[in-house]
Amino acid sequence: MSRNAKINALLLFVVAALAVLPLVLGLGDHKEEPFTGADAEAETAITELEPDYEPWFSPLYEPPSGEIESALFSFQAALGAGVLAYYFGLHRGRRQGELRALARQDAATAEAAAEAIGAEPATEPADRA
Repeated sequence: MSRNAKINALLLFVVAALAVLPLVLGLGDHKEEPFTGADAEAETAITELEPDYEPWFSPLYEPPSGEIESALFSFQAALGAGVLAYYFGLHRGRRQGELRALARQDAATAEAAAEAIGAEPATEPADRA
């Protein structure tokens, strides 16, 4: 097994352990819903401190169930990942295109210089358009 493969396997194991250990060890303080969001916990804490508190505003849209809320959150995460992947792919493609254009320009310059002195070009350009 190569060094990179060992590092990748170790990283995969660490990520899996980070995902599974809190569930196995029961790190939820024995609550009914151990992995609630920070908003729900803040609302509970505020209600305990000030029972008469009324929120200043309400959400624009409240999903009818937790499953729909999770699906919308997953869609939002996938959309964000897609935008980032598109940006990085576009940036990489542009950079590769610039490098190819520079290589063609250098090859054309070398060919023109060789023709000017009456010699054969040393190598053929690998990528003619």
